[in-house]
Amino acid sequence: MTRFGTMWRRGFVLAASLALLASVAPTATFAQDEGGSVDMLTYFSVDLGEKALASIVEEFTAETGIAVNIGEIDHENYKTAILVQLAGGNPPDVLTDWAGARAAFKVKNGALMPIDDMWAENDLDAEFPAGMVAAASTYDGAKYTVPVDYHYAGMFYNPKVLEAAGVAIPTTWDELLVACGTLQEQGVVPISLGSMNRWPAQFWFDYLLLRTAGPDYRATLMAGEAAYSDPEVVNAMTLWQEAAAAGCFTPDANAYDWTDAADQLYKGEAAMNLMGTWITGYLDGLGAVAGEDYDFFEFPTFDPAVPNAVVGPVDTFAVAAAAKNPDGAKQLLAFLSRPEVQTEWAIGQGALPPNVNADTSALNGVLQKALSVVAASPSFNFNYDLATPPAPSEVGLDMFAKFMSDPAQDVAALLAETETAVKAAFEQQ
Repeated sequence: MTRFGTMWRRGFVLAASLALLASVAPTATFAQDEGGSVDMLTYFSVDLGEKALASIVEEFTAETGIAVNIGEIDHENYKTAILVQLAGGNPPDVLTDWAGARAAFKVKNGALMPIDDMWAENDLDAEFPAGMVAAASTYDGAKYTVPVDYHYAGMFYNPKVLEAAGVAIPTTWDELLVACGTLQEQGVVPISLGSMNRWPAQFWFDYLLLRTAGPDYRATLMAGEAAYSDPEVVNAMTLWQEAAAAGCFTPDANAYDWTDAADQLYKGEAAMNLMGTWITGYLDGLGAVAGEDYDFFEFPTFDPAVPNAVVGPVDTFAVAAAAKNPDGAKQLLAFLSRPEVQTEWAIGQGALPPNVNADTSALNGVLQKALSVVAASPSFNFNYDLATPPAPSEVGLDMFAKFMSDPAQDVAALLAETETAVKAAFEQQ
């Protein structure tokens, strides 16, 4: 399988300001290594596959005799907490990480251990697509991370709600706005959005920019080589503003998190939600049935000439440079790379397995469709906060939240303010 060969883009740039380490964030304390155990720090919470990971770790321990001590920090706090943990004197042996600019930042600052030896011993080049290896595992010419899943961000919807409202799946922007109007008239929130933690809003910026300006322009913006005051960005934000003015989104979106928005979708209080495929794992946990209680469609198009890019993250595992048990840590990463383990994880977490030998036949129909959409797309792009370095991404995420707090505000002024702050963040690299 070579479907990723031309898809994965290395549009991210290396590093970000070490000022992030000054933030106060939760940390985990690990006991001194006893009996060759492995300490793991993860962002996989109860809403993001915690049970599936625990089960897989138990299987690893049963096979190898190596105990794994799992420390968990919630998804949002993890972003800064892991930097503090790695900079301190007691890092975990194994950590979860997002491929892209955040992993590159850790590599640049010497926080991760190269795993080329483990990679070669397990012939992982034969297990993962070359494009994914280049974009998600390789930094500065060495292997540092093992991909365990990837996700696709799509327009998830409640089929029963759309059917009851007589709304067809929109394929264009104008059709989406019309659908929002019809749903509003029937007392249904057209699109649930929980932007309390900022990142759920990023997918709107990602897709509006990709669908109108294309992936090449977006890559230059993510690298700091284009300006947020450019016409392309102004256009994307104006379209987003148009959707807000049409009443498409949950009122007071910043008061809710992503699971609140997913709950609204499941309960039929909202019709649609732009989110990653991890929402399937969450909805399944509520008792939802794929294809009946939820499904997805691709983000609407604007210009057929613009490549049909898709967006999503890649979750990986890495070994800390200062790991107390690097051998045990590498054994765990090798175990996590196995096709049968990645299949188990994908089912339990609501994700897509990157190992080319993973059996995807057990995935539900919605995830099967997501696999097909990703495979057919000429361009896979890391979502915003993984495509640009951590410091600039913080500025952008703040902008998205500020926009959602008052979508009617002056977009040009907001983008001018953002451009100044992003430029300063890049200059601090």
